[in-house]
Amino acid sequence: MQSERIIQFLKDVSANNNRPWFLEHKKEYDTVRKDFEDGVAKAIGRLIEIDDSIAHLSVKDCTYRFYRDTRFSKDKSPYKNHLGAYISAHGKKALHGGYYIHLEPSHCLLACGSYWLPTNILTSCRNEIIGNIEEWRRIVEDPQFLDLFGAPGEGNWDSEKGFGLESLKTAPSGFPRDYQFMQYLRMKDYCCWKAVPETFFEGDRWLDEMLKVFVVAKPMMDFVNNVIDDYE
Repeated sequence: MQSERIIQFLKDVSANNNRPWFLEHKKEYDTVRKDFEDGVAKAIGRLIEIDDSIAHLSVKDCTYRFYRDTRFSKDKSPYKNHLGAYISAHGKKALHGGYYIHLEPSHCLLACGSYWLPTNILTSCRNEIIGNIEEWRRIVEDPQFLDLFGAPGEGNWDSEKGFGLESLKTAPSGFPRDYQFMQYLRMKDYCCWKAVPETFFEGDRWLDEMLKVFVVAKPMMDFVNNVIDDYE
């Protein structure tokens, strides 16, 4: 990808987020969009090396509209300020965890896993963790995982790394408050992420680095997907 050009266009959109300006620069958007989608296609091709469950996906299955839905938002800006792709075997709208690529000025990142899970699925995930706590700890307390993503609650979406976007302040209902590894039960999602520089996606070398990150994240995602898939 020519990430420098993509990031510059996204900066320009943020500074001129209105329909007249966008229509004047529609050809530039089409060029940027195609470049991004070509990168997503290459990412799918590389990820198949570690996860053949996504082999059937097309770029369209993984990418989103650039136009914002402003019906229920105070922010009426018509266009997004980022490009993202969610590569999930069950599709971009599924609960099944997947791999996420995000390009945004000063906020590029790679993410993996699931978020915004319904309470009943979260409860099942928590029970699965308790029932297989040693396996779970081997995955999320592995030095490589901790180095890339950290422990639950250590970061937020704007941090350099993170594991879990939100956590309960206390033990979830129905679970023992004195459980030794409560930090994992308090999590409201099982998503991990790593921020990368704006220059990260330039060319094709980023595909190798992307794979290294997702190889480490995948066992955590697989553990949770084994629960989620019972509901989908």
